[in-house]
Amino acid sequence: MIRTIAITQDLHVKEDVPLDHLSDPSIKWFWVDLASPSEEEARVLETFFHFHPLAIEDCLHLLQRPKLDYYEGYSFLVLHYLNSNTLDVEEVDLFIGENYLVTFHFKPVLSIETVRQRLLQHPSGFNKGVSYIAYAVLDQLVDDYFPIVYEIEDKLNEIESRDVKKSIALLMNDVFDIRSDLLKLRKTILPMRDLLYRIINSERLYIPAEQKAYFNDIYDHLIKLTSMVEANRDMTSDMRDNYLSLNANRMNSIMMTLTIISSIFIPLTFVVGLYGMNFDHMPELHWDYGYYIVLGIMGLMTIGMILWFKRKGWFNVNK
Repeated sequence: MIRTIAITQDLHVKEDVPLDHLSDPSIKWFWVDLASPSEEEARVLETFFHFHPLAIEDCLHLLQRPKLDYYEGYSFLVLHYLNSNTLDVEEVDLFIGENYLVTFHFKPVLSIETVRQRLLQHPSGFNKGVSYIAYAVLDQLVDDYFPIVYEIEDKLNEIESRDVKKSIALLMNDVFDIRSDLLKLRKTILPMRDLLYRIINSERLYIPAEQKAYFNDIYDHLIKLTSMVEANRDMTSDMRDNYLSLNANRMNSIMMTLTIISSIFIPLTFVVGLYGMNFDHMPELHWDYGYYIVLGIMGLMTIGMILWFKRKGWFNVNK
């Protein structure tokens, strides 16, 4: 689908202008949005706009890293949009010329639709030129990252409030899922931050002086997002380490208990094995009270070892 918005010389907004009418002298500048284009519609990048083959190739072959390229008469930007449900990255391409803006994306992008509707409802925003519309698209893309990060923070807060002793396995699964989501965010936000740094320091990409502050604001948002993602990653690392330490402590407690039991039964097993040997000349076998004597000795050995272990503090380790 190809959608167009044109601004006339007398600052009137025209919607859905045919492509062959965009060269009309009465049009000051225009915005063409190629949303989920067919092969035929995608060919207008070459047949109508005559963009560089490398830029067109970057549009058609997903997925490129966020970047800024300069061509004769226009600049080409690759941006990343995050699907809030799946956290899948979707590419948004921008061609910024002197009197036009072209956006290209294979999947519906809520951010672009939001900007388009907002500008149609408040047409005065179109009067600020192509660079402002490019800023509005970029700003909305970045703003849509925040709800995703806030949702992850809510999940972390919910995890911290759970009863760790009853659901440690589930907690670990949730923590590792969140770390995976944070990694996806990090792979998107950091390149976008680097891209904004290039944009605000670029001398070839024309941005009016009064609009520089807008792009600096986006860069500040990305720095904040980076800090939030890194802080959340640190928090998940601490949670993971705490849960692993707790699990290791439980295993040590179990092993200590088993060790105490084994240590008590080792000498008892020796006594039982000793008197289980089939030799004829074992005088104790013919004692009238031999059985009770051996049981008494084994009982005393058990009590003695328990007292000795308690004196050594082994039972306190399990607490």
